Amino acid sequence: MTEYRVPSRPSETEFTEKRSTFIGHVFPVETEEEARGRIGEMKKKYHDARHNCWCYLIKDGAVRYSDDGEPQGTAGQPMLGVFQKEGVVNVCCVVTRYFGGILLGAGGLARAYTRSAKDALDAAGVSAVRRWVVMEAPCPYARFEEVRREVARFGGVEERVDYGADVLLRVLLPEERSAQFAAHLFDLSAGTIEALEAGEAFRAAPIDL
Repeated sequence: MTEYRVPSRPSETEFTEKRSTFIGHVFPVETEEEARGRIGEMKKKYHDARHNCWCYLIKDGAVRYSDDGEPQGTAGQPMLGVFQKEGVVNVCCVVTRYFGGILLGAGGLARAYTRSAKDALDAAGVSAVRRWVVMEAPCPYARFEEVRREVARFGGVEERVDYGADVLLRVLLPEERSAQFAAHLFDLSAGTIEALEAGEAFRAAPIDL
């Protein structure tokens, strides 16, 4: 199955631009119904706000957005563009604006809604949903940070760390890089660190953009 990206968790961010307050929310969602539900929740919560603009993208499904009374093209579409640029799906974003009395103009609005969506996405984090090879790598404490760096360099994600006589790192590696990672770690440690496969998993794991 092809890899795809989703938000790691819900988030909320806020900033003020020329006395207008922008509150951004990102939610992981699986269906259009769930996205609509989240939008409804935010509209109810911020019922006294001038605008509750939104967008959502469902993998292999609906892509929708709304300017909710802002000038056409200044809110929903710029917000949507943030997630399309980052390749993030199964996401719903709502940006609430409390108007501060100063007009921002079309360009200013588009920049503000883009920033709010991006801030909320950054706060949520991004996870890759894909097939991972689960690997376990026991190593001495003295080489723990070095092994962690190599995991990151090969696109891997730490799943768990067990501390005993040695450190046992349980990591997820992209399946196409797992064998290369194991060989590299073996060579780097002159044969003293051996990463062994411990199964596979198809799920979301956080990644750095």
